[in-house]
Amino acid sequence: MVEESNVSLEPKSPGSAGGRVLDEAIVALRRGDPVLLDGENGAVLAIAAELVTDASLALLRNMSSRRLSVVVTRRRAVALGLAPRDALSGAVRITVAPHLSAAVIRNLANPAASLGAEPPGLGPQPASAEPGALAAVTLAKLADLLPAALVLWLVPAEAALARRRADFAVVDMTAVLDRRAATAGLERVAEARVPLAGAEDARLVAFRPGDGGTEHLAILIGAPDPKGAVLVRLHSECFTGDVLASLRCDCGEQLQGAIATIAASGGGVLLYLAQEGRGIGLVNKLRAYQLQDAGFDTIDANEQLGFDADERVYLPAAEMLRQLGFGAVRLLTNNPDKVAALQRYGINVVERVPHVFPANGHNERYLHTKATRSGHFL
Repeated sequence: MVEESNVSLEPKSPGSAGGRVLDEAIVALRRGDPVLLDGENGAVLAIAAELVTDASLALLRNMSSRRLSVVVTRRRAVALGLAPRDALSGAVRITVAPHLSAAVIRNLANPAASLGAEPPGLGPQPASAEPGALAAVTLAKLADLLPAALVLWLVPAEAALARRRADFAVVDMTAVLDRRAATAGLERVAEARVPLAGAEDARLVAFRPGDGGTEHLAILIGAPDPKGAVLVRLHSECFTGDVLASLRCDCGEQLQGAIATIAASGGGVLLYLAQEGRGIGLVNKLRAYQLQDAGFDTIDANEQLGFDADERVYLPAAEMLRQLGFGAVRLLTNNPDKVAALQRYGINVVERVPHVFPANGHNERYLHTKATRSGHFL
């Protein structure tokens, strides 16, 4: 998981030119446009694999006589049978045959497309942690796309020409990798009284990341004492569960149950974190649901898509608690990773408070997987 990185808690400048350039690269990638990832030892031109068209494929082929590659996470390569399951981190380069179509490349990124047999014209190369490969899949993750990219490694002369093109977004590889690792630098930007059903004495506080990402929210219920261990719930947003009351998960029940529990205890904090689908985004979560309907459990579905089982980070949560004045918490959770993460980032978890709800007719397998494979205390 990304949060294992050694990152600084110092706020980052929200208006930095590097952040704006990175945001432009993310937007370009989501449009299906090429992005030039520039580095000290070379440059690569990348297009999101799930958005490759015949026209964009031809564009890259016309720029160089060098062979194109598809870069995927090692987890996706293992799922495709193109890499051994001896390690699950890093990226794998897969060479693309000259005749390979855009449709096959799109299917290579998306397991929901049901490739069946090993795709034709592909040859795995040794896994590599080189910045270009890692930056390409990392940029796709930042864009909430499938973590796979069609890439062209450029020689210095080709890279110089690409940098001068007005139609290519250019971003430094280091900026991409740093953005993925460091998610602190939150600014408290708005606060208002928002009475809730069952917790009328509640305030909503919005925190905006310095890197321009989506805001995280804190729900302050009552008047918790910063001198004591405050009751806290970390809740990752879940549109399907929280808003639509989906029965595929227990998120809606956990959200409403946490608000009721905190209110009944006399006060506390619920942090509503902007990391849908365990950090893979809503669209990719729906893709994971498709795979679950085909027989995969929730962990395997994420890994089939090329993601880690859980892509969430809890550094922002620790920073929010710090800014709210809370250094010691009683954590309302069944997830041991949340306890470990807050402690790693300097928040004293003095107690884990169980937070369990009964299964319904639709989420038994989901809850069983969380207990048996993720170690949740259910």
